[in-house]
Amino acid sequence: MLFHVKVEQHFLLSPIIMKKLLVIAFLALLLQPAYAEQPLGCEKYSVFNKKSTPDLGIVLYTNDAETVWNALRLATYAQGKGDTVVIFLLGKGLDGFQTKDTNFDLESLKDKFVGNGGQIIACATCAQQRKTDEIGMCTIASLADLYQIVKRSKKVLTF
Repeated sequence: MLFHVKVEQHFLLSPIIMKKLLVIAFLALLLQPAYAEQPLGCEKYSVFNKKSTPDLGIVLYTNDAETVWNALRLATYAQGKGDTVVIFLLGKGLDGFQTKDTNFDLESLKDKFVGNGGQIIACATCAQQRKTDEIGMCTIASLADLYQIVKRSKKVLTF
């Protein structure tokens, strides 16, 4: 049985060319690394101390000022109880962390958190998507850091 692919009304691909194209397409798909294995941003680099075991890891993934405010309030409260806390900003969390809202005093809570030894890490790929390489008080890092925070923290909360 012969197979013909009609590209346009007046042009047919021969079966030999069609087979070659299918083999090339198949090999291209087969040899392409999986998407999850391709490093995006700087996933091979980490700033989070892998020997660190925070009492509380907070993943901030919202741009809602009130939710960011409550996450920071919890973080500083936990520090006051003697806990070590690390915050990872992911996706919209980068926007929320930089939000200025007259109803919620985020700046003083950020200062207090960092002043008490808290670490704030921002996703590098998320920062790149937002075309920024600097987020106040944050260390720009990778998804490898988020993985380590989730793995090493005694408890992890998401906001």
